[in-house]
Amino acid sequence: MEKRSKFIGVGGFLGAGKTTVLARIARNYTEQGLRVGIVTNDQAENLVDSENLTKDGYLVQEVAGGCFCCRFDTLIEAVKKLQDKNMPDIILAEPVGSCTDLIATVIQPLRDLYNQEFEVAPYAVLVDPLRVQHTLIEESSILSEKVVYIFRKQLEEADAILLNKVDSITIEERNRLLAFLQEEFPKVSTMAISAYTGEGLEELFKFFEAEGQFGRNILEVDYDIYAEGEAMLGWLNATVDISSDYLFSVDELLLKLVKTLKTSLSRLGTEPAHLKVLCKTDGEVGIANLVSNTAIPMLSRQSSHQTKQGRLIINARVQMDPDSLHQQVKEALYALCQSHNLKTQVHSIESFKPGRPVPKYRYDKAVVREG
Repeated sequence: MEKRSKFIGVGGFLGAGKTTVLARIARNYTEQGLRVGIVTNDQAENLVDSENLTKDGYLVQEVAGGCFCCRFDTLIEAVKKLQDKNMPDIILAEPVGSCTDLIATVIQPLRDLYNQEFEVAPYAVLVDPLRVQHTLIEESSILSEKVVYIFRKQLEEADAILLNKVDSITIEERNRLLAFLQEEFPKVSTMAISAYTGEGLEELFKFFEAEGQFGRNILEVDYDIYAEGEAMLGWLNATVDISSDYLFSVDELLLKLVKTLKTSLSRLGTEPAHLKVLCKTDGEVGIANLVSNTAIPMLSRQSSHQTKQGRLIINARVQMDPDSLHQQVKEALYALCQSHNLKTQVHSIESFKPGRPVPKYRYDKAVVREG
């Protein structure tokens, strides 16, 4: 049998840091001389993540229009396109951040139907420390219980929960959160990682190489609650050209836009699940993001560039009506134009609620295969 590509899925709720971690994982494997392909996933096209990873030089395929579970055939097509280009040793896959039940609908079908093509690694789910604290421990998040239901199910089905961004918290906070996660999800192992410092990554790579029984946390999932939870999130993807007669700082502009949106969303009493804004200009890319009302808008990728024109890609996932989200983004862009003497041209903008998840496959028990 020909050597199989290793398929590594890394899930997690919106804002958990999946793309940053995948980029770090990809870099590690590339430095080992291995070929890497990446599949991103979203409910719509024009992803910040795809642009970001492509900018880093990786081959990227995008599965749009639904989660991997509902677009399973498209996932396979995307992987085969990567194989046709450079036959990657490693295939990294990042599912939609509002999707769950992936062990039953993606991991198990891959192990069963594509065992000859792929060696499927144990499934890891990332979690943001602030999300654990405010959503699970304090229960102070204003995210709906039905959205939180999805978040909890993501953690319950994992082979390992990865407490991400541990560089941003104290040792005491880390230990407390890890202890809570282990007690709350006793069937799932936990580890702490940081994509920025590299902490915990050696343990993570050993985890991906583990053999034996994994992918066995097949859940009972109420698809009515699941669908209603996803439908509470307004989804917006937009591509907007910006220009000015004067030089402007890309990083400053990105942070200004995200801070403006945070202020308006907080005023409305709603909660962003994740907000990402990318600016691409003159071969440079900058990215700012926000993962909750309690978080600080941050640059996840600095540009340190000044320019007179660029292209914005906006990905917003917020607990609000999509038409209202559209209006808030429109007003934030107008405010940006006023403060930075900008002109804008909207190329595309799409706002909607995700449809009900309808997986192509759903396994009710784990597949046992040798080799």
